[in-house]
Amino acid sequence: MGILNVTPDSFSDGGKFLETDIAVHHALQMVTAGADIIDLGGESTRPGAAAVAVDEELARVVPVIERLREESSVAISIDTSKSEVMRACSALDIDLINDVKALQSDGALAAAAEARLPVCLMHMQGEPRTMQASPHYEDVVAEVDLFFTERVAACVNAGIDRSVLMLDPGFGFGKTPAHNLGLINQLKAFSHHELPILVGLSRKSTIKRLTDDLVSGSIAGALAALENGARVIRAHDVAETRSAMDVWHSIKTSRA
Repeated sequence: MGILNVTPDSFSDGGKFLETDIAVHHALQMVTAGADIIDLGGESTRPGAAAVAVDEELARVVPVIERLREESSVAISIDTSKSEVMRACSALDIDLINDVKALQSDGALAAAAEARLPVCLMHMQGEPRTMQASPHYEDVVAEVDLFFTERVAACVNAGIDRSVLMLDPGFGFGKTPAHNLGLINQLKAFSHHELPILVGLSRKSTIKRLTDDLVSGSIAGALAALENGARVIRAHDVAETRSAMDVWHSIKTSRA
């Protein structure tokens, strides 16, 4: 999953892809580099990020979806928590809703059910503006696992087919580096849900704390996640990550 933020304030690449032409060009580069999914976001969810109005978010993402759909058949994920954005984008032939609030915003469950699209449910403690102030858990793995159980049940009750759900532990979303590393080590604790696990460690502050080389550090995290059961890797550096994943897969399958 290649990351495409059309925002002025995302933590790693804010402002780089605000223009539609530049954003689409970058998306196509990621496809060429091996991205299977382009994850498009029009509102930053970095710590301290300000909220964005629905109209502004749509103005950022809709032209990119329309142009990208004209030029590629790559799967497109819309990274949003707003029901209005989900509805508008689902009419544009997207493939996935990726919600950092796990469909907890007003109207989001109904919008996702109507869209009949796969949905990624992410765990976050608190809100983007305050989530890193003082994250605390008695048992981070158990609490994230309980959250998944509750949100999957809410989705099913809303009419969303369980088989289209995906889970994201939400690395860096209301979690300390120790929480993040513990979750990576214990990803298999979520395997009983029998749903794909998405992991997004790319260029996160936990990686930055461990190494100044964010590309290599992010790839190391991705491979650790794969080893522990992740099925989708969300990354900024698609070519490098894809190459590492291909080598990892060849080693695991003993096929060159």
